[in-house]
Amino acid sequence: MSLRPKLLSSFVGDRCLCSTPPLHQHFRYNPGSKHVTLQLSRTFSGLTNLLFNRRNLDELPNAKRERLKPGKVSPRRPVPGHILRPPYVKSKQPPGIASGPEVHDEKGIEFMRASGRLAAQVLEYAGTLVKPGITTDEIDQAVHQMIIDNGAYPSPLGYGGFPKSVCTSVNECICHGIPDSCALKDGDIINIDVTVYLNGYHGDTSATFFCGDVDDEARQLVQVTKECLHKAISICAPGVEFKKIGKTIHDHADKYRYGVVRQFVGHGVGRVFHADPVVLHYRNNDDGHMLLNQTFTIEPMLTIGSSNPIMWDDNWTIVTEDGSLSAQFEHTILITQDGAEILTKC
Repeated sequence: MSLRPKLLSSFVGDRCLCSTPPLHQHFRYNPGSKHVTLQLSRTFSGLTNLLFNRRNLDELPNAKRERLKPGKVSPRRPVPGHILRPPYVKSKQPPGIASGPEVHDEKGIEFMRASGRLAAQVLEYAGTLVKPGITTDEIDQAVHQMIIDNGAYPSPLGYGGFPKSVCTSVNECICHGIPDSCALKDGDIINIDVTVYLNGYHGDTSATFFCGDVDDEARQLVQVTKECLHKAISICAPGVEFKKIGKTIHDHADKYRYGVVRQFVGHGVGRVFHADPVVLHYRNNDDGHMLLNQTFTIEPMLTIGSSNPIMWDDNWTIVTEDGSLSAQFEHTILITQDGAEILTKC
């Protein structure tokens, strides 16, 4: 079977566009397969299909929690007509990663600060809703309402056909979880990924939250993932090589023997949802330097067990192949004369 080079951004899933060298050298996708693979990464064994097909078993091996299951997805929520929509909303084909960096003038920077601030406020509010018994669809409803009440558009809604306004990734879900009728349980962890489109600019952020009484193993994973993000941000400045981000994250994750998910990446963000550069979260030798007034995301995803991702039949939800926990944190940052400014904080 021939392979087409594919590039996986943090919100593209298997709907990816071919990229130009050297980026295409990193990724590959098997058409007709649910496996998202990376060249030179660990090869999937023959057990992968078995693991994928067993995702609906009630319990994971040697674990107290239940395996994640899909629930019922409610109808798409409306957005008032006066709210500016991103161009991709009218198409079911996502635009992929746009070529060229997002570098802004003074006015653009202020718009980026505004969209980043709103995204952070929405995420903070969403986190307060996390408790046993709430459904991820109820979180989506609250997020959707807060975004449109502030005159913004929820960027995920309609991106490549994505049906909801936020991503909710629970336990072994690495990313792109679709909010549905499933209720959170005591001891769960959940990543909530918020992006808003305000005045023609996207602000993108996520965090992993605790639901009720979470065990020490999960708490440490979440804490270390957050540390990876902030350590990576701390080394950013004009002229710094992007590959230093991956090394910083990978070095810290290695101290705890956590897996680093390679198939999903950070990206430029601003007037478009996904742009250059591709920000790899693992050790790499890619070229590229940070530019003054450039905006992009860093969004490491760590796992306790296997870092190999498998896609559900919905073509969005990405889970660990062995059902082990995954955590993620994300910020949109602006490169300044002095280093980096986090745009997605309250």
